[in-house]
Amino acid sequence: MILFLALCFVALSIAGATALVIFWPLALVHIRDRHPELDAELGPNAFFRLRAWKWLLFAGYRDTPDRNLSGLATPARVSLLTIIAGLVLAWLLWLVSYWMGA
Repeated sequence: MILFLALCFVALSIAGATALVIFWPLALVHIRDRHPELDAELGPNAFFRLRAWKWLLFAGYRDTPDRNLSGLATPARVSLLTIIAGLVLAWLLWLVSYWMGA
């Protein structure tokens, strides 16, 4: 049962990845079109940059007074948090199952 729940958390992470693939590029296109200074700060190819993901994870978009950017970046942030939480919880349950000898 523990490994089943761990697999469910992995599925939750996959759902988060799907949402991230949808909302993060939309937020980046909005940044590119309306906030060139922020685009320069995040750098080229920001989709794969760790610095840009850190900016998203710590809600750096809240410093920009643009409600449309917040509307696109908030779901991307929630999905990134979902990925991280799902993988951490799956890993913890796997450790518990390993410890119990299941």
